[in-house]
Amino acid sequence: MIESLGENPTPVEDGFPYEVETDSLADSLGLRIPNRSLAVLQGTVGAGKSLVSQRFVHGLLENGVKVLVVTTELTTRGWIEQMESIGYGVTKALSSGALMVFSRFGTIAEPVANVGIHEVLDSEAIEHADIVVIDSASSLMPENMTDAERFAMIQRMRKIASTGRTIMLTVDADEMDGKLLHSLRSGAEVVLDLSTTLIGGELKRSMIVTRYLRAAGPIQSSIGWRVEPGMGFIVDITAVS
Repeated sequence: MIESLGENPTPVEDGFPYEVETDSLADSLGLRIPNRSLAVLQGTVGAGKSLVSQRFVHGLLENGVKVLVVTTELTTRGWIEQMESIGYGVTKALSSGALMVFSRFGTIAEPVANVGIHEVLDSEAIEHADIVVIDSASSLMPENMTDAERFAMIQRMRKIASTGRTIMLTVDADEMDGKLLHSLRSGAEVVLDLSTTLIGGELKRSMIVTRYLRAAGPIQSSIGWRVEPGMGFIVDITAVS
């Protein structure tokens, strides 16, 4: 279900700001998310795709950007509660129409049948958002696509992005068409690869910046990070390169 609808988005010519006072992610990652673009956050289960996308959502909302979130893994309420648990309250943004949340499972746990990427892209809510975050997009992608179908899907996303919006997709290579993933990565303005490593009994998370076009600030090639309850996203300055 859609929690709230805002007004038509205002184009941002040099990208969408997402910096916040509580962390330095934007300072290490281009300051702004380029507009009219596709962004791909790739990683396996547990790599932190949802957490990173939630940090982006928080920063975007803090800077007046209108966001539509499509979640395939949580209910609407579950996604909101997850944001609240890491210190990213969204109640005000929902009430004002700055944030819209759509879940395949409805508000609590009422599955919405036959929802795929095409149904998401058909949503009128997209017209009211600056940035569309689809987590996880790979679970919505059709299987056994032809080359023509892959091309048509990329073109459809490009058409949406050409209106001044940006589409951010979180994907897992294990659950989607390999050729489509390759096409998405090849054509995206932003590609971030997320991974985890167990070092000395401690789980270390890293974000590899594979591509970041039209950046408004410095880009670090690798960013270490973690999330603390109530504190949100924290950049590990000892693991930034």
